[in-house]
Amino acid sequence: MPLYTTTLVILGVAILGVAWLPSLLEKYPLSYPVLYLGLGMAIYALPLELPTDPFAHQELITHISELCVIVALTGTGLKIDRSFSLRTWRTPLLLVLVLMVLTIASLTLAGWALVGLPLASALLLASALAPTDPVLAGDVQVGDPGEGREDNVRFALTGEAGLNDGLAFPFVYLALALLPAAAGSLPEKLGHWLWLDVVYRTVAALVFGVVSGKLLAYLIFSLPKRISIKTGAYGFVALAVTLITYGLTELVHGYGFLAVFIAAVTLRSRERRHEYHKQMHAFTDQLERLFIVVILILFGGAIMRGLLSELTWTGAALGLLLLLVIRPLGGLLTLARSSRVTLAERIIISFFGIRGIGSIFYLAFALTKAEFPAARQLWSILGFTMLVSICLHGILATPVMDWLDRRHGRTITAELSNETTEAD
Repeated sequence: MPLYTTTLVILGVAILGVAWLPSLLEKYPLSYPVLYLGLGMAIYALPLELPTDPFAHQELITHISELCVIVALTGTGLKIDRSFSLRTWRTPLLLVLVLMVLTIASLTLAGWALVGLPLASALLLASALAPTDPVLAGDVQVGDPGEGREDNVRFALTGEAGLNDGLAFPFVYLALALLPAAAGSLPEKLGHWLWLDVVYRTVAALVFGVVSGKLLAYLIFSLPKRISIKTGAYGFVALAVTLITYGLTELVHGYGFLAVFIAAVTLRSRERRHEYHKQMHAFTDQLERLFIVVILILFGGAIMRGLLSELTWTGAALGLLLLLVIRPLGGLLTLARSSRVTLAERIIISFFGIRGIGSIFYLAFALTKAEFPAARQLWSILGFTMLVSICLHGILATPVMDWLDRRHGRTITAELSNETTEAD
């Protein structure tokens, strides 16, 4: 059978599985990303000539992961029911502005001291691994719009995943600035980084995110009074929110990831009970799962074809240090004075710092911009950390969240799905 046809069959079967796997696995300590990672590894164990080397196709990897993240960020913003304010969003803001910075600093130091990475490479790896992932964290995030599953843990992890995929970018640019090949003296590079990469790009993202969200909210909820939009077309409107906001923000050199999430949250603040929010979220969720299937199969294949070939014991220790020590301990310290979050909730929030598609994007993006020392080793460490995170967090997410729901007298996910099915 020709390779192209074989690929279509494999992809079709994999996508078909997405329709059933999430509901089938609700009662079990396993998430469907773990299965698709295993599927990718199984497929690439066969003697097929399929492209998997991230170094040979870095621009392709960059753009596929980029599209997956921005679609996920739109879906993430659309399903948050809580209105934005500094008080109500205090926990995710602490996780992004305090914990992420602490994580980047700690991981950079550990990468330099433990693994022996050059400073710029250590900072790049830390910047790629520090943000939690909006794509693979569905099992620990809030439910669909209006579903009501927005407790402290789910809201904190959802808000963090939405915000930090944009706010990690300044540190990626700092890693680029610290390369010896970068023009200018160190004070000049740091001044340029502070003004352009920290201040300007962030402000541009905030402005474009809010304006895009308000404008699109008007087009969706006000314009149809005069010009109707077909009900089935609201999924395309959600995709338009994603692409227009991201594209315009990137054209003015702002952070498109952050702008997309803010636009989605702004859009969600209008007509909260309207059915269009559910339709838009459903479309982005399906599109996101399509990207997940493709990327996880490629990731599993890359592991089988040598992605971890440069992994050392110290590199593996660095990944485990992040997942088991730096993130959990940093989260507990960051949230220590959060009176509204119980100790059990703080422990769960701190532990579920899932690494995934966003990390792939950041590393691939930076490596298309400049040559970093030990680039192969960076891919190996990142791949190992992702592999452990997907398996560890994927196995523990369902039982831990069910335990938390029972502790607070809430209906667990599987029971909620059964109730919904019976009601239908």
